[in-house]
Amino acid sequence: MDAKKSIEALQFFVTNLNAQSFQHKLQAKIFGSIGYKKLEAKYLEHAEEEQGFVNQFIDRLLDLGGELKQEAVDAQKLYTDPVEFLKADYKVSVDGIELLRKCMDGIKDDLTTFDMMKVYLKDEEEDLYWSEEQLGLIEIIGAKPWIMKAAI
Repeated sequence: MDAKKSIEALQFFVTNLNAQSFQHKLQAKIFGSIGYKKLEAKYLEHAEEEQGFVNQFIDRLLDLGGELKQEAVDAQKLYTDPVEFLKADYKVSVDGIELLRKCMDGIKDDLTTFDMMKVYLKDEEEDLYWSEEQLGLIEIIGAKPWIMKAAI
């Protein structure tokens, strides 16, 4: 097992998933402030779930003897239009799942970290499928009816 590869992968996901989680929390607050209470609840729950993975990754990184770092990330755009956010978040999921799969190949000899990442991958795939379903609904019924059904 190459602990260095696992530590690097874990640090990458601690940094980036933490930023993504915070974006989801901010988006939830924005949506709630404009009356989209269902989306507020959905993305607050999602942010908390992501923080659970961040905490697991931190613990594993430290168990492996790694040095935890607080790294900077680029600013992320925030949206008032839930449809535009959904499209952007979907793209992040597609790109993130691809990165995660590549990362898992490099840590396959570290079964504990690999198993943690596998659970995270499954969760991300579920999120991706939800976004695909919502975008499909928007395409069929339109944005306004979707907002009335899914957001308020």
